[in-house]
This record gives sequence, structure tokens and C-alpha cells, in this order.
Amino acid sequence: MKDTTFNHLIEELKKFPGVGQKTAQRLAFFLLKATADEAKAIAQAIIDVKDKIHFCSICNNVTEDDPCWICSDANRDRKKILVVKEPGTLYTIERTGGYKGLYHVMLGAISPLDGIGPDDIKIAGLLKRVDQDGIEEVILALDPDMAGEATSMYLTRLLKPFEVHVTRIAYGIPVGSDIEYADELTLVKSLEGRRDFNPPSSK
Repeated sequence: MKDTTFNHLIEELKKFPGVGQKTAQRLAFFLLKATADEAKAIAQAIIDVKDKIHFCSICNNVTEDDPCWICSDANRDRKKILVVKEPGTLYTIERTGGYKGLYHVMLGAISPLDGIGPDDIKIAGLLKRVDQDGIEEVILALDPDMAGEATSMYLTRLLKPFEVHVTRIAYGIPVGSDIEYADELTLVKSLEGRRDFNPPSSK
């Protein structure tokens, strides 16, 4: 295909997760039909996200302010931390209204096959918060796949010396799927039905 400005836009849009050729073409035609002001507003919003959004220094949520609005909310239950892989999962759980504690975003999961080890995710900050902030319960809400299970087991062993209550959400979610795409009712029930997480001891 001839390399034109329009085709270049399609190729760039295909870089978005879940966007294939057909969806990229639909988005490109949408932008083509939009007014100049509408297109510039979309472009400016993307630039603003890169310029203004960063990670919270406490929980690693995406935010313009530091600490983020959740960590700054005095009405949250400050004895509980819910651990998630990515900020997208945090926002999905927040939409349910079923959880009022704090969060910790790992920004990844342990996956040796992908070259991701414990030092590549945000473990140290979680341990510091548990040690210093009077946390009574850590709720693991990581994806039910191999990386999520490996991360959950690793965190549980690290948290054991702190004598904090470690639980995990009950999964009414198919194994191998992403929590971020679960419906809100399933997430609420999973939070309500969380249970103790005691992986087998390493030999």
C-alpha cells in the first residue's frame, strides 16, 4: 500500500491494544471527517496525558496530583490495601463502589518467560507501607493467570513476617482473563467472597 499520510495514521492507530486493521480504518475515517478543532482537541488530550499524568509516589496510580486522590482521601479505610497489576484494574474496581480501602498498583507481574522479575515491579513500596502504615489486611486482586499466581505467591511469602492478614478475591472470572474486563457485579461478589491465600511453602 502506498505510504500516504492517511495510511500512516492507520498504522499508528493499530498500535493501540485491541485495534486491528478494520478498527484503525474506522477511527482514521472518523478523524478525517471530524472538524479541525475536534481533531486538535483529541491530539491535545493525548499530549496532555503524556505531559501531566504520572504515577502516585505512594500507590503507583496514574494521577496529576501527588499523592493521588485515593491516597489523599481521609475517608478511605486506611487499614486495607488492595493489590492490583495495573491502574486500569483499579479504576474498574472503583466503578463498582464496593471497595473503600487503599490500593497498591504493581505495574506488572512476575513472569520469567517475559524477563520480568520481582525487581521489575513495585514490591518494595508495598512492603514499606505494610511495615509503616499499620496495614491490617492486604487483598490480592491479580489476574488469574500464571504471572498473577506467581506474583501472589511471592508477595504472600514476603508479607508473612509482617503478620498482616493476606487475602485474595474470589474469582467468578474465567482463568486467563483480565480483571479489567469483568462486569461490575462479578467484581463486587469477588471482593465480598475473598478468602485467605496460603500457597504451599517453598522447599
